Amino acid sequence: MTRRPSPLLLDGVAVALALLDVGAHWDIGEPYRMACGLGAAMALLLRRRRPLLTFLVTLPAVLLSDAVFACLAALYTLASLGRPRTLLVLGALAFAFSDVTSLPSTTIDLTKAATVIALGYSTATAAAAVFLGQLVQTRRDLSLRLTEISEARDHQQLLTAQAALAKERAQLAREMHDVVSHQVSLIAVHAGALQVGTSDPDAKEAAATIRRLSVQTLDELRHMVGVLRASAGRPTELTPQPALTDIQRLADSCGIEAELKTDLPEGLPATVQRAIYRTVQEALTNTRKHAPGATAHVELSHISGAVQVRVTNTAPTQPALPLPSAHHGLIGLRQRAELLGGSMSAGPTSDGGYEVRMVLPAEVTE
Repeated sequence: MTRRPSPLLLDGVAVALALLDVGAHWDIGEPYRMACGLGAAMALLLRRRRPLLTFLVTLPAVLLSDAVFACLAALYTLASLGRPRTLLVLGALAFAFSDVTSLPSTTIDLTKAATVIALGYSTATAAAAVFLGQLVQTRRDLSLRLTEISEARDHQQLLTAQAALAKERAQLAREMHDVVSHQVSLIAVHAGALQVGTSDPDAKEAAATIRRLSVQTLDELRHMVGVLRASAGRPTELTPQPALTDIQRLADSCGIEAELKTDLPEGLPATVQRAIYRTVQEALTNTRKHAPGATAHVELSHISGAVQVRVTNTAPTQPALPLPSAHHGLIGLRQRAELLGGSMSAGPTSDGGYEVRMVLPAEVTE
């Protein structure tokens, strides 16, 4: 895009051209006329702030001398700023009659062909300045309208995208409510029936764990359905987010044998606490799904201004069940760590187990 010259530079060029016009018609025997021309040239510095006053100041120079550029520039500026057309017509006629008038005589003999031709030429010159100024004004208005149209189109596209997103959110909320919540509810009911109907202590404990996790999952699903159904333009009240104090409960209720060792100080940022909780939650969930019979070890520490999370599990003692997985959990953890300025790694260990490690920069706040 071509950069437009600055207004100060354009004003300087206009004054310079007006001075050249005065110099081309310089007559040392007419000092008052030349002084009037010089004053008109310098008056162009005010043409943007006082366009009508500038035109009136430059008009006497047309009457007294042949230097007409300053007055034409003032008339052009007056037209380019969108002044009423009646005023522009009067200004063009004033210039034309001033140009053909020779002071001290103010009479114009229209019976002479030369006078009529001169008047027509002056009128055409003034009209050209007016038309050029009007063209610039029209171009400026058109540019503004195009900008408004472009902004309106972008806004409409944004509204369309938001409407499509709202529709998808509503559809997803229906699916979660009608299908997922229903199935999880059935799991909780059957787990409760198994807990009551069996006499095996191990089966009772497993059924109680399944029922407790199902109820927690239902609570989270209900909240997620509420969030999805909420309007995109209105803030949604969030449930309390997990913190470090919830990790012990998470380890006790994860359904596997998990040992927690933590040495984290108080005052860590809430975002870091959530990242720690989600990392431990994902690692323990993966252990339960993919390494049946394994035990997990969770280590949380704060060293040199950084939080270190390390979750390891032993090798599985039973064959893993073919459970569905989208393989997005570890990817989400890595993205969360990168957003917080940290890093995350995961991979098998030498003894056949698995390790998830995350390092996050975190300063303790008082």
